[in-house]
Amino acid sequence: MRTFRNIKKEEVRDLLGKGWLTHDGSWFFETARELGVAKANKLNRAAISNMAPIEARRLCEVLGIEGKIGSFGEVEQLLRRGMELILPHSVFSKFHYTIPAKNVVHWEWDKGECFAYKGMGRMGLLDNYQCGVIYRIECWFRALEIRCNSIPTIDKCLMHQTGHCHGDFEFFFGD
Repeated sequence: MRTFRNIKKEEVRDLLGKGWLTHDGSWFFETARELGVAKANKLNRAAISNMAPIEARRLCEVLGIEGKIGSFGEVEQLLRRGMELILPHSVFSKFHYTIPAKNVVHWEWDKGECFAYKGMGRMGLLDNYQCGVIYRIECWFRALEIRCNSIPTIDKCLMHQTGHCHGDFEFFFGD
């Protein structure tokens, strides 16, 4: 049997991250079972909205981001490093982004690989699930007073609706 010292940092991060995602999914499932999917979606989004300012501030502290984020480069670093910190590597490796134009981040999940899509599918809740993954990132941006548009506006699970989950964040910095 291995001891904590013999377990790689990446394994610990993956274990903790997967535990958190499992808790989120289990909470959503039990809430949907008890109160219905519509109420579970509403409560999930409310919890994300309440958590995002705290999480965004903590991410900035850990990443050494001081003061207001004022450039696209800082946003790009926050997104890349923040997602890498929060998501287990086995999940983060399936999320990709590019910079196709000035102040635009194009993001995309590998086909069929979004963790929420997979989890909601196992629970049989995809038809009515409102995406919380991208909503969480949008809430980070709002909490940090970063002006942006999400294209497309996401409500239901895109992977389930269209077979692909991808979109753009367009940022506005007055330049």
